[in-house]
Amino acid sequence: MHTETERCVRAVQSKDARFDGVFFTAVRTTRIYCRPSCPVVPPKPENMEFHPSAASCQRAGFRACKRCRPDTSPGSPEWHVRADAVARAMRLIQDGVVDREGVPGLARRLGWSTRQIERQLLAELGAGPLALARAQRAQTARVLIETTPLPMGEIAFAAGFSSIRTFNDTVREVFALTPGELRARAARPHPGAAVTPGAISLRLPFRAPLEPSNLFGHLAATAVPGVEEWRDGAYRRTLSLPYGHGIVALAPRADHIACRLSLTDPRDLTHAISRCRRLLDLDADPVAVDDRLRTDPLLAPLVDKAPGRRVPGTVDPAEFAVRAVLGQQVSTAAARTHAARLVTAYGTPVDDPEGGLTHLFPGPEALAALDPESLALPRSRRTTLLTLVRALADGSLTLGPADDREEARAGLLALPGFGPWTTEIIAMRALGDPDAFLPGDLGVRRAAEGLGLPGTPAALTARAADWRPWRAYAVQYLWATDDHPINHLPA
Repeated sequence: MHTETERCVRAVQSKDARFDGVFFTAVRTTRIYCRPSCPVVPPKPENMEFHPSAASCQRAGFRACKRCRPDTSPGSPEWHVRADAVARAMRLIQDGVVDREGVPGLARRLGWSTRQIERQLLAELGAGPLALARAQRAQTARVLIETTPLPMGEIAFAAGFSSIRTFNDTVREVFALTPGELRARAARPHPGAAVTPGAISLRLPFRAPLEPSNLFGHLAATAVPGVEEWRDGAYRRTLSLPYGHGIVALAPRADHIACRLSLTDPRDLTHAISRCRRLLDLDADPVAVDDRLRTDPLLAPLVDKAPGRRVPGTVDPAEFAVRAVLGQQVSTAAARTHAARLVTAYGTPVDDPEGGLTHLFPGPEALAALDPESLALPRSRRTTLLTLVRALADGSLTLGPADDREEARAGLLALPGFGPWTTEIIAMRALGDPDAFLPGDLGVRRAAEGLGLPGTPAALTARAADWRPWRAYAVQYLWATDDHPINHLPA
C-alpha cells in the first residue's frame, strides 16, 4: 500500500481512518510522521513520503506527531490475513518475542537465519526486527509513563530497554519529549476515580465499525467459572504470562475498547496487550471484510444489519484447543462445567480483589499428568484430550502466532478424535485464520438453509468460495441469525 503514492495521498487528504496502521505519512519539512487520519491540515503532496511501519519512519529520522499519536494506531490487518513467514515474524514481534529471546530466538521459532529475517523485514517494512521491537518498546514505555506512577527506572526495564540511558534517548528521539515531559502532559485521573495499585488503564484502538454483541456475547456465554466472568459491563479473565500472571477487564466503548490490566510483573505489558488485541480481533479491517461479503445478495442483509462483526479469538491457543475438545458434541453449559472441573483440580490459584476470578487455566504440562478416570467424559473423548495435551506438552504439536496454519491443521487432524469441525474452530479462534470455515456446523447449516443458501457442507463450501478470504467472518454473520446467548451483549 505505501508504494501506491496517489492512493496514499488521497487517503491522507480525506483523513481516512481505515488506513491508520496500514501506512504512515512522513512529512519531509517538519520531520514528523502521522497516521493518515491526522486532524491537522494535510501537507503538500510533494512534502509527503509513505512508510509501511512506525519503525521505518523512526529509522528514517522522523518523530511521532503529538496530535494524532501514530504509535497508537491499530495494527496492520495485513499481518492478520497473511500466513507467510514475514507475517508470522510480525505477529511474534508484536508478542514481545524479540525483547524476551532476541533476534536469534525469533529466527529459531521461524526456522530462518537472522540474516534472512533482517533482509525480508527490511524489504517489506523498511525496518529490521530490532528496529520494529524498539518502536514497540517505545510505545510500551509511553503507556507505562502515562498510566502508572512507576519510577522511570522500573519503566525502562519493564518496557524491554537494556539501560535507562537507552530508554531516555529512545523516548526523546521518538516523541520529541523527555519521559518526565510525557508524564507531565498525561491526563490525570478524575479525583473520585478508584485507583488500584498496579492497575494499568488504556484504550485499545480499532477500525470502525465494530459490532460488540457477538464478540463479547460469545466470550461471556462460554466463560469458564474462576477463569472468566462478565462483571460491571466488562469481560474479565486471568492471563498466564511469560513473567507472571495478570487479570484483564475489557469493555466496549464507541471508539475504543477500555482495557484495565493488573500485572504481577510490568514486563508482561506488551505481551498482554497483544493477547487482548488477538482475543477481540482488533486489527481486522471490517470495511474490507463486509464489502466482500456484501457481494453475496443473501449475506448482504445480515452485513447491513450489523456491520463490523469480529471473530472472537483467544488469549492462549493451547487453552482454546483443550476447550474445543471439551465442547465436542455437548452444550455450551456442559463444556463450561467440564472446563471448570479441570480448572479447580489443576489450575493455579490467584487473588482477585476486584471480582470473582480464582484460577489460571491449567497449561498442557499440568494437564498431561491428569488421571483419565477422573474425567466425566466418554472414553474416546478422554483419549482425544490426553493425546492433545501430551502433544502440546512435549512440543510435537505447537499452536501459536508463528505457526504455519496448514501445518497446524495437519497436526491436529493426525490426532485421534479430531475431525474437520474441531480443527477448523481451532484454526478460526486459536490460530486467527480469517478464512477458516465450518460448513458442517449445525448452526451454520441451519442459518444457511434459512437464508436460502445451500444446506449440505459440500454445496455450501462451493458457494462460500466467493467469500474468501473472509469465510470466518461469514460464519459469525450466519451464527448471529440464531437467538443464542453468544449473540447478545450481556446486560
